[in-house]
Amino acid sequence: MITDWHEYRLINGAIGNLIDGLDESDMKRVVRHVFDSGGKRIRPIVLILCSELFGGDADECVDAALAIELIHSASLIHDDILDMGITRRGVPSVHKQFGQAAAILCGDFLISKSIELISKYDRAVIQDFGRAGMSMAEGEAADIGSRENSFSEENYLGCIDKKTASLFAASACMGSRIGGAPPHSVSRCAEFGMHLGMAYQIVDDILEYRELQHEKKSVNTSTTLPQILSAASSAEDALNRSIREVQYHVDESRKVISSFGESDVRDKLLKIVDYMTIDLIEDVEIPSRFEVAV
Repeated sequence: MITDWHEYRLINGAIGNLIDGLDESDMKRVVRHVFDSGGKRIRPIVLILCSELFGGDADECVDAALAIELIHSASLIHDDILDMGITRRGVPSVHKQFGQAAAILCGDFLISKSIELISKYDRAVIQDFGRAGMSMAEGEAADIGSRENSFSEENYLGCIDKKTASLFAASACMGSRIGGAPPHSVSRCAEFGMHLGMAYQIVDDILEYRELQHEKKSVNTSTTLPQILSAASSAEDALNRSIREVQYHVDESRKVISSFGESDVRDKLLKIVDYMTIDLIEDVEIPSRFEVAV
């Protein structure tokens, strides 16, 4: 179980310390609500593991990992405002629970704290972080636009590359940099993160298309890949094509990580690929069997 890993406990401990260190205030109540609702912590875990993959010390990159989790959480808060989200992770969204003003300010607080945390690292790591934040905003803007205009498969893939995959890619890239990886390996880790993020988002789309996303509810919903593909084909064909797209990104992410030497860390990264893709849909009744080529 990922929740038993040292890396998971490390990031959860950092989140707990952050909350405990806040003055008693309305902001502390909102921040506690954000993190008490759970979360897989995959992005920060990927960052720590990619550092360890090259001999890095997990304790040395925990601030960067926490910064990644904070900016991710801030993006979810702001997304829920834009999408008129009702629930997130099975609990009321922040703006529903505390109001829009408190939600916006909590998101701003988390982003500001993430900048403070990341500022201790080398320039390249800081730039990776900043670029990911900008990409996420650009992706969200494209996502909002998809509800009003014709949105092609190419438009969609570009959107999720920015909105979702960019932070996975940055997590892997930043971790490898902190761990002292050579430039080629840093690029490979970024590639791994990108493919993992793409696969995860399309899996999330498949679950939404089949109305199996019970922990999240919004008034406005994003345009999904199966939805786009079903406009020109049957629902079965749209799902099969979506699954093939997931398969491609899963295979590519596994190929990158498998190119590094055998280690417990490498095995954990491979487990994360499964955890974020096939494990999420293995019990879903879909027209085509989803399998990962090893």
